[in-house]
Amino acid sequence: MKVPGLAGKKAEGASTGTEGAGEHLSELVNLVVAYAKQETITPLRSLTRFVAWGVAGALLLAVGGVLAALTVVRLLQGELGSHLGGNLSWVPYGVALVLAAGGAAFAATRISKGVR
Repeated sequence: MKVPGLAGKKAEGASTGTEGAGEHLSELVNLVVAYAKQETITPLRSLTRFVAWGVAGALLLAVGGVLAALTVVRLLQGELGSHLGGNLSWVPYGVALVLAAGGAAFAATRISKGVR
């Protein structure tokens, strides 16, 4: 059947009837692959920068925490070293451990999934 006004023109997206099932199948496969890339690979690529900054920040905070604890140990050893001879030489390490555990507990309480 001929459509008036479209004599000799093929409508966009219209099938001519000569396309085989193989062409439809390959078009479907290409569409599914393109959709999978759009919905999985592209978002993952955009997250890599976010994750990289997060990992770098976590490592820097960990190193800073270790250095802060070491600073407390050395400070207490320098100030109280002559008074803490013998059996009390562990006190600076204990104080630094308690302060580090307190800092870790404080950080853990600030982590939440709720709305801020």
